[in-house]
Amino acid sequence: MGSLVSLLAQGPERPEPAAAVGVPTDQPAASPAPGLSLLEQAAAQRAERQRELLARAIEEPAPPVPPGAPPGPSAPGAWSATIAGAAAVVAPVPAPQTPATATDAEPQLGAFDADFTWSAEVLAAQGRRADQVSLEEIDWLGRLRRGLEKTRRNFVTQLLTKLGDDPLTPEVLDELETLLLRADVGVKATDQALGALRERLNVEVVDPSEGIRYLKDQLKELLEAPIRASGSALLAPQRDRLNVWLLVGVNGVGKTTTLGKLANLATRSGYSCLIAAADTFRAAAVEQVRVWGDRSGVTVVSNPSANADPAAVVFDAIGAAQSKGLDLVLVDTAGRLQTKHNLMEELAKVRRIVDRLAPEAAVESLLVLDASQGQNGLRQAMAFAKAAGLTGVVLTKLDGSARGGVALAVASEAGLPIRFIGAGEGIRDLRPFNSFEFIEALLDG
Repeated sequence: MGSLVSLLAQGPERPEPAAAVGVPTDQPAASPAPGLSLLEQAAAQRAERQRELLARAIEEPAPPVPPGAPPGPSAPGAWSATIAGAAAVVAPVPAPQTPATATDAEPQLGAFDADFTWSAEVLAAQGRRADQVSLEEIDWLGRLRRGLEKTRRNFVTQLLTKLGDDPLTPEVLDELETLLLRADVGVKATDQALGALRERLNVEVVDPSEGIRYLKDQLKELLEAPIRASGSALLAPQRDRLNVWLLVGVNGVGKTTTLGKLANLATRSGYSCLIAAADTFRAAAVEQVRVWGDRSGVTVVSNPSANADPAAVVFDAIGAAQSKGLDLVLVDTAGRLQTKHNLMEELAKVRRIVDRLAPEAAVESLLVLDASQGQNGLRQAMAFAKAAGLTGVVLTKLDGSARGGVALAVASEAGLPIRFIGAGEGIRDLRPFNSFEFIEALLDG
């Protein structure tokens, strides 16, 4: 991958460029002037923002943008496709908000460090121009890269040591196989990726850099296969019909937190949303859901009685959503072990209620997996797929795991598309999954 400047910066030099990447201003947005690199625009926007803050502090109007300097374009809808080839951008609508916490804060332009440069280069490699990039995307990619640092450090450092500068050999591929398995990539995914590399090695000499590039391509293909099979590159609520998303999984994987982040993403993206607090077993679960709902201005349907029937809560929520013409119902379910058949049957009952009350609804059943659980997460996926009719996976807690490779195991062995990934505690720390960005972050040397 070439440098950011070589990919984005073309054209004559300009004095004091003053615009930014995806930061809305009070001035009408104009088309970015040609020839400014992403770094130049970001630097100029930071300078302009500092001038505005200083002007406000002394109660004077901020100085105007210099003539000819392009103000930054407004950020695209939060659910906009960061996946190559998917371009579903929706306009955000205002939603009532509770006072912002530290984790609710708007993304800020950080230092021009390695994370920033890498993020910009990854976006540029996908054909994105500077005027198409939001600050939120730059911020997210930096956090994704940092989130996968433990996996990358354990994997890439050893990989580069094994490869050296000599062409690949069968012995090196055997050692690479061990590294992939230790990263919880899974047996099937490892066999598929290295099988293709071994075939190529039989017909030509492969140097280390070409071997890594080819390995990246194989791993990306493993992640993309179930996404293509689903017929939808980007999972987003469908317009003009009710969408019901069930979030399932074992205790402690972050289902309720993920639900809150999805609700925030939906409201920021212009979708009307409602939450069904159907986890009626865990103490304080309903109250936790209400807190998340308040943070995004989303109504929560619940039953205050002890040990209420989760199916009854879902029944009420769907009825309320249909009467109000809402776009999306997010259903929080009780955590359950995949080995508890009575609880799994209860989950199947909830699904039957949804199918009966809203037969025309677009239903998604998303398994929330803790990335740190490794291969146990794969076993959960296989078991839940039978009871809940899983359609996708949300991978959480990547920022604290050295087992980020489990995404490949789930995609290849369970055949489930990864739909969202989380790497942080903030309300915005959940994004639609992008296989290109994930593999680049995982194998960035």
